[in-house]
Amino acid sequence: MIFHASMPSRHPAHVARVLAEIWGGFAAPFPSFPDSWMAVAGDERGTIIETYPCDRVITPGAGSDSFMPGDAQDSSHYSAFHMAVGTPLTTEQVLAIGAREGWRTLRCTRGDNFFDVIEFWVENTTMIEVLTEDMQTQYRSFATPANFRAFAATQQQA
Repeated sequence: MIFHASMPSRHPAHVARVLAEIWGGFAAPFPSFPDSWMAVAGDERGTIIETYPCDRVITPGAGSDSFMPGDAQDSSHYSAFHMAVGTPLTTEQVLAIGAREGWRTLRCTRGDNFFDVIEFWVENTTMIEVLTEDMQTQYRSFATPANFRAFAATQQQA
């Protein structure tokens, strides 16, 4: 279970506010990392997404010290990072938020009709798969250990 994640952003406060809107939660500064914000879902798990300035990175601490903020030396426009999040909103509401922001947002089907998602491209660089309540039901039906083993086995046979 994922409780929180962090993602790079050109405008951390704005991105946190938009993500919080999708969840029906709230946005607030994230004091642990300079100039960062968090989108707080307000759920029983304490789910948040931290939005960090894209010109910063997390670096390992020294000795017994925890991670430290650092400056990005070579940042790419895109990355392999993405996550799936649930929303109480409808597909139309999520698509409207994406349109309002000018961010690419579209409904897609994953795999061989496994489940649907809304690709929500934050700042047109970082994808978050947003799942409405119906999509969450589809996802949970697909996302079983048996189905993941069968799905992985198709790759081994290819």
